[in-house]
Amino acid sequence: MMDKECAAIERLRLAAEMSETYYEQPLIIATSGGKDSDVCLHLAQAAGINYEVQHNHTTADAPETVRHVRETFRRLEEKGIKCTINWPTYKGQPVTMWSLIPQKLMPPTRLVRYCCDVLKEQGGKNRMICTGVRWAESTARKNNRAAFERLHRDREKRMLLSDNDDKRQLFENCQLKAKRVVNPIIDWTDEDVWRYIEAERIRMNPLYCEGQHRVGCIGCPIAGRKGRELEFARWPTYKGAYIRAFDRMIEERKARGLATEWQTGIDAFNWWMEYDVLPGQMDFDEVMRNE
Repeated sequence: MMDKECAAIERLRLAAEMSETYYEQPLIIATSGGKDSDVCLHLAQAAGINYEVQHNHTTADAPETVRHVRETFRRLEEKGIKCTINWPTYKGQPVTMWSLIPQKLMPPTRLVRYCCDVLKEQGGKNRMICTGVRWAESTARKNNRAAFERLHRDREKRMLLSDNDDKRQLFENCQLKAKRVVNPIIDWTDEDVWRYIEAERIRMNPLYCEGQHRVGCIGCPIAGRKGRELEFARWPTYKGAYIRAFDRMIEERKARGLATEWQTGIDAFNWWMEYDVLPGQMDFDEVMRNE
């Protein structure tokens, strides 16, 4: 564990140096309010680097997460660290999960996660940022993420680097003003994270103390049906907000002359939850064909 902690700190120090050199601004620690973000914040403090903190407010986070982020920011600001909450925009206008769904004309799904792109990933443009991404979280992250990354909309222009990679000089010297990312705990397991939290007595989002295994947007399809059912039972107001957003989505589809077998927001909600209760229920492929 000590080796992984040292490696993470060295990654942060290198990233902070690159940020000051190429962007002439401090490294941004991106925090979601989850455990991995809190570990990264603690490591940044241990690294002794210059950094600032940003949180992308998704508008669909649990109230406990919102309060945890605010409390974390209060403590950091008392230490003189700049903290910023980024509010989402879409096509130049302020947006929420509930106003985004009607504009996108379909619910967010595991395969079409437009909500992540708009609500979670817009902060830190043209900067060097730190995230808590880890390989242990999914096969996709194991295959497509690295300790250091240069992001680009054109996937062929993305650059992924491991520690001491031969491409490091190219990565550092590239003048492209794109977002660069450091993932200092990329190789940490879940056990590593929890052991570090316990050893360092890091303050966590209280939802973990209640047995929650993930902290993200309420209703996220990645959580699976069972997970979302538990979330909506805990926070029923969010269920109502999704249904009303689906109502407006259906109205917008009809106004644009797009086909829909959903008659109400509840119909769309049941499809989205994979209850499959409607005869001839619109399937995912049909939704995509009508886009």
